[in-house]
Amino acid sequence: MKKLLDGLREFQASYFSLNRELFEELAHGQSPRILFITCSDSRIDPNLITQARVGELFVIRNAGNIIPPYGATNGGEGATIEYAIQALGVDQIIVCGHFHCGAMKGLLKLQALANEMPLVYNWLQQAEATRRIVRDNYKELEGEELIDITVAENVLNQLDNIQTYPIIRSRLHSGAISLHGWIYRIETGEVLTYDPIQHDFVPPQSRLSELEHEYNLHPSCVLPKLSTFKVPTETPSSPQPSPQKLKTTKTRAKKSQNLPLGNIAQLKPEKSTSPNGNSSQLPGHERLPLEQSERIYRGSKSK
Repeated sequence: MKKLLDGLREFQASYFSLNRELFEELAHGQSPRILFITCSDSRIDPNLITQARVGELFVIRNAGNIIPPYGATNGGEGATIEYAIQALGVDQIIVCGHFHCGAMKGLLKLQALANEMPLVYNWLQQAEATRRIVRDNYKELEGEELIDITVAENVLNQLDNIQTYPIIRSRLHSGAISLHGWIYRIETGEVLTYDPIQHDFVPPQSRLSELEHEYNLHPSCVLPKLSTFKVPTETPSSPQPSPQKLKTTKTRAKKSQNLPLGNIAQLKPEKSTSPNGNSSQLPGHERLPLEQSERIYRGSKSK
């Protein structure tokens, strides 16, 4: 507790003093552009890994970054999503999982939790679709590889679940909102982002494209292994291919219809200029202010 109290004093004396005008402005209201859904894990800090300022992210956190389907439960997740979109006007939603996720480890051994942690058991049942996909389609994997692929499939399933909310479906239909799937690697600080065209989690820089695509949230094949993916330390000058080709040896049942991933499919990235005069190579800059994109994808290196 003493460490926390010392931290409070340090915050008030340094960070708050340097950003007093920002906090005075925030006292009159908030206007975040991004809803960031992630795990409760203490090793994940959305503002830290994106270098977002106070007031720029509206955050939902729970064990396993799970969003129950609409009508499944009257929990806080649905209410928070509705408020973020209807009241705050959020137009970007990020579901961010992370490697070494304890919730996903528990999901793979769900029955073992029934007696020791019944509330956790009940909660993780909301991710039953993830468990079945992994069980039926990744029988050759084990250990950390199995957990990693569970993390990835869970992010995709939560993107599916989000689309069951009427307010989300309506905004997707009109192109007023877009969805993004991320995975954070704790030991390296790297972030992988889901590319529906390649059905891969890839470095953010490789999401850039001059072409228009139909984004498909319901791929018909399993994910490739994630253990070899590395995020480049510097942004490439031109879009780079996925670091690993899509594996298509197995099939995953298609849903009844293919839904676009927001309105990104209909947008061509425009050439933007960063503060240093270089052409911006940041995914999403056609939807977010360039300064915010710089912080999200380049972190503290951004000026």
